Amino acid sequence: MAEAAPGGAYAGFEGHVGSIYATSEPWWPPRPEVSGKPNVVIVMVDDLGYSDLGCFGSEIATPNLDRLAADGVQLTNFHVAPMCSPTRAALLTGCNPHSVGFGTVANFDPGFPGFTMEFPDDVATIAESFRDAGYATFAVGKWHLCKETDMHDAGSKASWPCQRGFDRYYGFLDGFTNFHQPHRLYEDNHAVDTDSYPDGYYLTDDLTERSIELIRASRASDPTKPFLLYLAHGAVHAPLQAKDADIAAQHGRYAAGWDAVRQRRHARQLELGVLEPGTELAPRNHEPDHDVGAWDDLTDAEQRLHARYMEVYAAMVTSVDESIGRLRRELEAQGVWDDTIVVFTSDNGASKEGGAQGTTRYLDVLRMGPVDGDVAHDLGRLDLIGGPRVLAHYPRGWAMASNTPFRLYKINTHAGGCRVPFVMSWPSGLGAGERRRQYAFVSDLYPTLAEMAGVPMARTRHGSPVRAVDGLSFAPVLHDGDAPPVRRSQHYEMTGHRGYYRDGLEIVSVHARPSSFGDHEWELYDLEADPTEIRDLAAQRPHVVAELAAAWRADALANAVLPLDEGVGLRGVFRPPHPELEAPVTLAPGASLERARSNALIANRAFVIRVSLRFAGGDRGVLVAHGDQGGGYVMYVDEDRLWWAHSDFGDVAVFDVAPLVGGTHELVVSVEVPEPDRWSLSIAVDGGELAPFAEVRAPSGLSPLEGIDVGADRRSPVHWELGRREGSFRYSGQLDSVRYEPGPLLVDRATRIARLRELGRRYE
Repeated sequence: MAEAAPGGAYAGFEGHVGSIYATSEPWWPPRPEVSGKPNVVIVMVDDLGYSDLGCFGSEIATPNLDRLAADGVQLTNFHVAPMCSPTRAALLTGCNPHSVGFGTVANFDPGFPGFTMEFPDDVATIAESFRDAGYATFAVGKWHLCKETDMHDAGSKASWPCQRGFDRYYGFLDGFTNFHQPHRLYEDNHAVDTDSYPDGYYLTDDLTERSIELIRASRASDPTKPFLLYLAHGAVHAPLQAKDADIAAQHGRYAAGWDAVRQRRHARQLELGVLEPGTELAPRNHEPDHDVGAWDDLTDAEQRLHARYMEVYAAMVTSVDESIGRLRRELEAQGVWDDTIVVFTSDNGASKEGGAQGTTRYLDVLRMGPVDGDVAHDLGRLDLIGGPRVLAHYPRGWAMASNTPFRLYKINTHAGGCRVPFVMSWPSGLGAGERRRQYAFVSDLYPTLAEMAGVPMARTRHGSPVRAVDGLSFAPVLHDGDAPPVRRSQHYEMTGHRGYYRDGLEIVSVHARPSSFGDHEWELYDLEADPTEIRDLAAQRPHVVAELAAAWRADALANAVLPLDEGVGLRGVFRPPHPELEAPVTLAPGASLERARSNALIANRAFVIRVSLRFAGGDRGVLVAHGDQGGGYVMYVDEDRLWWAHSDFGDVAVFDVAPLVGGTHELVVSVEVPEPDRWSLSIAVDGGELAPFAEVRAPSGLSPLEGIDVGADRRSPVHWELGRREGSFRYSGQLDSVRYEPGPLLVDRATRIARLRELGRRYE
């Protein structure tokens, strides 16, 4: 051995290596005991209504999920937060969603403790606990639990899956994506380098296949190691897109309309025993901006269009069912199905984001909030609905039907937003074909699974103590249908809608935005007698309302629910902006910039694009592209001319900008904003005068959904016909760089805050 100074690293170990083992035993950390522990699969889908599975009353064929329910236990009184990110945060941490920073969707960062949009350091996830216990841990699919300003290559990854306990990750970090041509997929801690997707690609199938691959790889290496799989499907969230064969199988099924579907589903729920005998079907939703008209009052054209939307939605549900079937067959083939706990649920109720008429321009609806769709326009795209060219959403009448028998929708704190289907199967550990009616909340799932698997919940994280979970294990209820409910109370809040449950009584509110808050908003229901929230008892029992409202306020203070947002948007603009995202940037050929960084360069401001290139006659291809089939723009060279294609939320206009001659060129595109929703485009070639060439509607909000690509239009093309003809259409000449230079915001932050403060004072 090498010599060491007295008292150094080798002190006391004189002689050869053999002498060490003659006098001492080697040491290594004890390996967690995993023999006999079950595998765990959690499948969460997006925006699935309470009645959308066959075993919950649907006409949609879901044989694999129905079989899962027949083999296991259905919870018919399971609740979640009324939006996706909060529910996912509660599932993974066992904590109330505001208390861990997810009071709403993780698309902005207001900075208040309940809205940080990233997990605190003192919170452990179910993946961290199971990994500490010796499990392999995989997350696949939708994440939506980190700030969009951290989704770029230089952003913090502290709230990404692999930093929160998952060994491997594959999916998308955003709230939704194109199912045929996803705008940006990630593997572990990096974006997947995708030029284009093959014909027939479908995201639900991809996520299923990747889940199976991860399980196979782990078990091939160590078949004794149990696994935890969190499979978070993007389906059935908009955009409504499905495989052609699945859509064709639904043709004509929804011609009778949402009123008839609700009646049939309600009757089936009573027949199956999903609902208690005598449970009434809630009347059509009637609240302003939530109301649904009678199907028979629609025109023939409206009925034809609206039926198509629901056909596609139903096709998406069947694709999820097929995914469950594939997973089951794989686990059966590996001989581990009986030792696997499988959970299936939804992150919230069905969504009303499509407005009264539905839309083929989903990103436009998100920009403005639900608006009346353009039926004539959307009928012209009828055959495209469901395919990659259209980002569609159904009208809210179908969301009402999906949430049968309950009232209202996703985002609302009424049952339509929060009460969702839940199925759990564990052949070697649970009974089969049973139902449980006890109340449970999504934060209860983590401690329940930990108890069932014999996994201790983590007490420390990175050497520091973690906070206790809010969830309560409902394992006793699963094993004994007569056991009392373990959860007696729960608070809710989403964009001003509030709710509080205690021992079968519930107060809820529909917050009209913008407006003031107060106890005048509360409705009161006795859910034992009136589970569909039909008879408001607030006027008859004001003392109960006052008692539950006080309990809600106490929970709100304890869980960082405040401040409430009356609807003017002030809460979302307090946090200082991210100047690094708005800084000018020079991009080399092949660069692919993430969505949030890309949109910060162009949103609500004038900007300049400078393109440096060497052109020779016959050179062709894309210089810069920003966006996809949901909207955006692409500048390209073809036939020795410069072209600009602009997609107005899916409607494309093509502009012949200028001829090009051989040589080195600098192209300067100037984008002015004469009105908040308009762009005026001009171009200067080689220092010449600016020449106007187009007036277009400005993209905004989540459009463009896909970020900036330089030298190609990758993944989903902005200009469909061009993409089908040329593929990603890489520029064949010499492209040196593309530079974005953003101008000042149209309305600076201080002015915007002052305006919103003044507006908000009206509701104080």
